[in-house]
This record gives sequence, C-alpha cells and structure tokens, in this order.
Amino acid sequence: MNKETFWRPRMISFQGSLKFVHTYRITPTGATMENKELPSNYLKDKMMVPNADPPRDEDVNLLSQFFKRSSRLVILTGAGISTESGIPDYRSPNGAYSTGFRPITHQEFMRSSRARRRYWARSYAGWRKFTTAQPGPAHIALASLEKAGRVKFMMTQNVDRLHHRAGSNPLELHGTVYIVACTNCGFSLSRSSFQDQVKAINPKWAEAIESLDYDSRSDKSFGMKQRPDGDIEIDEKFWEEEFHIPNCEKCDGILKPDVVFFGDNVPKGRSDRAVEAAKECDAFLVLGSSLMTMSAFRLIRAAHEAGAATAIVNIGITRADDFVPLKINSRLGEILPRLLSVGSLGVPVV
Repeated sequence: MNKETFWRPRMISFQGSLKFVHTYRITPTGATMENKELPSNYLKDKMMVPNADPPRDEDVNLLSQFFKRSSRLVILTGAGISTESGIPDYRSPNGAYSTGFRPITHQEFMRSSRARRRYWARSYAGWRKFTTAQPGPAHIALASLEKAGRVKFMMTQNVDRLHHRAGSNPLELHGTVYIVACTNCGFSLSRSSFQDQVKAINPKWAEAIESLDYDSRSDKSFGMKQRPDGDIEIDEKFWEEEFHIPNCEKCDGILKPDVVFFGDNVPKGRSDRAVEAAKECDAFLVLGSSLMTMSAFRLIRAAHEAGAATAIVNIGITRADDFVPLKINSRLGEILPRLLSVGSLGVPVV
C-alpha cells in the first residue's frame, strides 16, 4: 500500500468476537478515469442516476464502522454502481422499465431466429458506445478497499466489466457481454471477434449502422436509445431483412452472449460459489442493487441466516429491507470515495 499512515493498534468487537488490528489510511489505487480528474458534475450529468441527497457524515461513519468491524466482508454490486458510469439500469425510476422496455428472455432468444437477429443487431449497434463507459469513483474506491485488504470477496450482477477495468476481479453472477458462447458445444470467443464476424458478413449494413448518431435527439439517430447490457433501440427496418448473424464455427450452433438472460438460471457452479461465500462471511454488503432477482436476494438472505452483519447502500427500496438493519440511501460514487479520505479503516493482522 502506498503512502501508509500508521495508527495505534486498537481492539474492536464484531459479532461477539475481539480482534487486534492495525489501521491504515487508505489511498486510491492506480485505477483512474483514464488518469483524468473527475468533473464536478460527473454524476449530475448522468440522467439515468436516481436522485438522492448527498451522503450525511453519519452515513459515512456508519459505513466506515461496518467495514472496520469485518474481517471477512463479502460485497455484492448491482446496476446502481454502473448507472453512474452512464450505463442504464432496469428498475430505478429512470430505468428502462419506466419507458415500457422489456428485455429479451432466454426462451425467446433460443426459439426465435427473428428475436436473435433483433437482439444482435441492436447489440452490435450499441457496442461501440457501451465500451466507452469508464469505471466511476465507486468502482475505483472498491478496488482501493480490496487492495487494502478490507474486502474478502466481491461479486457483481453487472455484465459490463467496469470492476475489472478499475482493478477488481469479482465473480460475475450473470456473466459478461464481453464473451460470446455457443449454446450447443460451449465454444467461446471474445466479443470483439464476434463484432468483426458480424461486420464481415454484413458490410453494408454495418457501415450504415456505424454512420448513425447515438444522440437520440439527433435527426440521424432514428430513435436510437442506449439500453441496459449494451444494446441500442433501433427501428426494425435496420435488422428485419438484410441482417445476418454468424453461427458457431465449430458446430454451427447458436451463439449467445455469455450472460444469464431473464428466464435462465445462474450456472450451478457459479451459484454454489456465491452461496458459499455468503454463508462463510461475517458481513455482507449490497451496493446498488434492489435485490429483486432471486439470484441476488438469496445471497444476502443466506448471509443473514448464517449470522453475518448485513447492510445495503442503494437508492430506493430493496427486497431485503425488512431484515437488513443498516440501509443507506445514497449514490455510491458520492459515499464510497469518502471512506478513503474520512477517518481510517482497520486492516486485519494476518
């Protein structure tokens, strides 16, 4: 850890146990917004981020104490951490559901070639903009806390890999759009390679799509709007007839993004690993998730039932509000960085 500032060892209690710890003041890791300072209006310009008052000092202190008292902290992040980087979510007041949008289901994708063309055309069109999103202050703060030894295990519902770009390596509960996999033989390829294949078999179509304007207010946008998971809403005339999608080069099977669509299940091995982490932690923190999907809710419930301390930082209600004692209504990009500069956090002695 760089620029360590030692504080006197002290004794803290957590779940009835006593632990001696050394404390350090944590400084951010090398991950930055492309090494640029964050503008003062960074969050305020993101219209998809729900409104919330700035975090109170009391909330910052409560969250700091939650970190300090844990030696086996597990964190689950959701869409609320990525909306601050410009990636829309589904369930917030400004999310995709509020406009009537409904995501494709696993069953629809598998049974309908038309649905697959629609999905891949929209996803191809949105990929360029999607990949320009940068890790936000919350991603960077979490990476710093991990590096300082304050996080035992992290998992995310997000498929955007912004945590990775900030320096973390969380378990991706719902997979990632950066990998495309065959639903028949399991062969996989990078998303960039898949994009190249789509362009190769649809050169004129790709050229037309790439000439469109992503700004939905522009006359050249044809109503294009960024959606969660990287796709763009475009008129069906751009994919109905003249658009073709590649099949698996190994078995000619159906290619699908390596994500858990609505109506599908988290792979058993991945789910088991997440549940095990939840049951073995002494504290479980949810950041930016309403926990409305069972794959997420069951994790905090498992931690709670195993006796772990639980807390949530999220704007709006969550499915676990009834049994979680610490709930903070705040933007993650405004509260997490303050943990690094206000007070100090204990780093357990190994």
